[in-house]
Amino acid sequence: MFSFFVAGKYIKSYRKSRFISSISVIASAGIAVGMAVVIIALTVLDGFEKVVSEKIVTLNAHVKITGFGNRNLPSPESLIPEIEIKFGDRINKIEPFISKLVLIKSKNFSDGITVTGMDFDGLRRNIGAYLIEGSIDSLGENDIIIGRKLSEKLRVKLNDKLTLFTVYGEEIPSPASPPAIDVFRVAGIFESGMSEYDDLNAYIRFDKASEFFGMFGRISGYNIQLKNIDDIEPITEELQDYLGYPYYVRSVFQIYQNIFTWIDLQKEPIPIVLGLIIFVAVFNIVGTLLMIVLEKTKSIGILRTLGATRAKVTSIFLLHGFYLTLIGILFGNFLAYMLTLLQMKFDIIKLPENVYFVAHVPLHIDINNYLMISLITALISLIASFIPAYISSKIEIISAIKFD
Repeated sequence: MFSFFVAGKYIKSYRKSRFISSISVIASAGIAVGMAVVIIALTVLDGFEKVVSEKIVTLNAHVKITGFGNRNLPSPESLIPEIEIKFGDRINKIEPFISKLVLIKSKNFSDGITVTGMDFDGLRRNIGAYLIEGSIDSLGENDIIIGRKLSEKLRVKLNDKLTLFTVYGEEIPSPASPPAIDVFRVAGIFESGMSEYDDLNAYIRFDKASEFFGMFGRISGYNIQLKNIDDIEPITEELQDYLGYPYYVRSVFQIYQNIFTWIDLQKEPIPIVLGLIIFVAVFNIVGTLLMIVLEKTKSIGILRTLGATRAKVTSIFLLHGFYLTLIGILFGNFLAYMLTLLQMKFDIIKLPENVYFVAHVPLHIDINNYLMISLITALISLIASFIPAYISSKIEIISAIKFD
């Protein structure tokens, strides 16, 4: 209680010394700003990982089976029941798909994209949540759903006509084997927020894709949705071992490994940044406490004369350092939280989609980040506070009383 009482008196005396008050504010502000920067960085990285992962998994499947060298696979009639019997307790849905490169052309513009044919359930699951115009349920035989970025590039809108050109079957186009050409109506427009999808992908019905691409009962692969995504790696390995050549089984994390690796790399510098920021903040606290020790030298001598032990004096300045740290931690958490809320509500900072895969800064508030940074900062600051606190306890009584 004695240490708390004296530390409280020292803190209240700030108003009598503008210099000490100013450097104390700077020390706490340094901790607050540093903490806020690190927490916001982690909030952005966690949000980015969450949003990108969700979009990639939603727009694709947990596990994708294709043919080596993108070769076509045989009719799925016998393989699907076989997989369901073998892995049915862990698989939620397995669906065949057909996917080919095509040249798509409007009246004045053209582009190369990937067109995927899926059944209605697959279309609803993959792009249903991102459909901004049109309807999947009313998708006709010669209807197509394209991304918003692609619609802007081709200068088309809902119900406009597009012409698709592609290789028919597996034959090289020639006079004897002309390319497949057909006209499609834009029946829907989706926007995922990821330019890689919105700009390069379009969807049609599975039966139309089979006819248009000349598949003759063959398919491009299978999309598999799992009951538990934690099983994704073992099931991928088991499926590959079970199916063998020419089947090529990959998880969504393997297909988009570059993106997930990039996300992980963004987190690597965080400990270094945190260390540097905390070092600066701790340096401020040590300097502030040393200044306070100099100012309170005579008071320290009087306390020692009245019977205060070295341990008591040390604890007084440790409490002082804890007070400065606590103020910085509270304001740092508050600042990080308020800035995050402002960004989430008003979308102040925008991102180029073609670089970051998303149009807006994704944020994910995780209380664990706040607690972790707060605890690390408090621990290191308290350890650093021990240096000036220990120095204060070593001041000789006579020298302290004479000090002016």
